[in-house]
Amino acid sequence: MAEFRSEFVDAAGIKTHYLTAGSGPLLVLVHGGGAGADAWGNWKGCIPLYAPHFKVIAVDMVGFGKSEKPDPAGYTYSQSNRNKHLSAFIRALGAGAVNLIGNSMGGATSLGVAMERPDLVNKLVLMGSAGLDVANPDPSAKKALGAYDFTPEGMRKIMLGLTGSRYQMDEELLHYRHKLTLEPDARRALAAINKANAAEGLTYPEEAIRTVKTPTLVVGGKEDKIAILARNYRFLELLENSWGFILPHCGHWVMIESPKEFVSVTSAFFQSDMFTARP
Repeated sequence: MAEFRSEFVDAAGIKTHYLTAGSGPLLVLVHGGGAGADAWGNWKGCIPLYAPHFKVIAVDMVGFGKSEKPDPAGYTYSQSNRNKHLSAFIRALGAGAVNLIGNSMGGATSLGVAMERPDLVNKLVLMGSAGLDVANPDPSAKKALGAYDFTPEGMRKIMLGLTGSRYQMDEELLHYRHKLTLEPDARRALAAINKANAAEGLTYPEEAIRTVKTPTLVVGGKEDKIAILARNYRFLELLENSWGFILPHCGHWVMIESPKEFVSVTSAFFQSDMFTARP
């Protein structure tokens, strides 16, 4: 982590950890919700590429990484609370509206902030995003996430299920993610998150999604078994000011599998006046 600064801030009463690098317009990166997820593991390949053009902030969501993991007996790990936490985190940065990228559950959370506090989001990228109920004909990858057994081989199965056919296993990342899942507080938080997600889902009503006017880039991997193409296309239909970019040979982790392409496309989206809301 030597090239990233590690900092903390209070957000909605949660001690929140984030990595930061670079300077310029503020760009906030939000990781997904799988076992072992955190800011470093999800974004380590992208942060150095963004840093020459943006002040990059990669946040550990509540319950993940080095951020606080409240006892589930007194804290509900619901989607609405994740939205509140991310909104409070952005406000705590004190820079006004930010550019925002969310992956998977982090996409649902970023979308929630765009719905509830549009004043905090300049432009939005949804990458392999949750938030929309579209039937998935192949539930195998999702089942693999739920069947994680806290072993290195279990983590390997998750990572292979979430990536495309050309992905070369990052052994350092595998062991890093596995180690994170062995921490008692992280394990307890993950169980509470999975329980809440199973009970409440990670989706919003389509009518609510339609209200978002924030310029949005929908990014997907053509081989994603979780956020399937039909979900990405539906986001494009619902979001009035949206553009799409689909990468071949990628799965659910485009930012890990193809960081150069992902950073190039998203940077162009953030920096160009071509991508703005239409009246």
